[in-house]
Amino acid sequence: MTFFLLRLKSYPIYEQLLLEEKLLRSGKDNWCLINEGSSPAIVMGISGKKEELVDCQKAVKDKIPLIKRFSGGGTVVVDEDTLFITFICQKTLHSFPSYPEPIMRWAETLYKEAFDHPEFSLKENDYVLGNKKCGGNAQYIRKERWLHHTSFLWDYSEERMQTLLHPKKTPSYRAMRPHTEFLHRLKDSFPCKNTCIENCIRALRNRFQVHPVSLKETLGLYPPLERQSTCLLDFFLELQE
Repeated sequence: MTFFLLRLKSYPIYEQLLLEEKLLRSGKDNWCLINEGSSPAIVMGISGKKEELVDCQKAVKDKIPLIKRFSGGGTVVVDEDTLFITFICQKTLHSFPSYPEPIMRWAETLYKEAFDHPEFSLKENDYVLGNKKCGGNAQYIRKERWLHHTSFLWDYSEERMQTLLHPKKTPSYRAMRPHTEFLHRLKDSFPCKNTCIENCIRALRNRFQVHPVSLKETLGLYPPLERQSTCLLDFFLELQE
């Protein structure tokens, strides 16, 4: 079985999410998308409420747009130092049932091989090093296909993290810790981001055939969707005034 591999650099997360949604809904191919960084943005799950999750005044002041993605999951701040990795698969590709935990366990096995760090694991719905979060996940499961995307924190801005409010629902292992005590920068544990990426690709190649494709090829594969769930939320308009 084949995975198409699309590598991107500094591709805006809004455009990436639109592309992921199109690949999920329109095609039958298996994909791995890797994007090194994005312009700053706040990304919220489909059911998130901005007034409960985001300091909207600070986001407007700092000119950080708010995006609602088509998948579930929590709210994240992303920027040039975020590493995005997404898998889009036909359900028939794997023997495990297409439910959230088996999907995350499959990805965890691949990432454990790639990162090769004794403290890397899946804890609740997050990837962690020890007891600190280094990657947040979101998923979308439909009739024949599923998507699993992760935002890994190669580095992050403490100032931008302050645009996130403390959510009402948090993983138990967070134990009410603020972001600065709860998050872990991958750069503090790994010397080279490109090596981590290449190790992830190698781990995927150890399991499947991998066929690299360009962004131009990918964009031309399917016609635009008539309607997409990924959207910029209303306060983004204030940033344009």
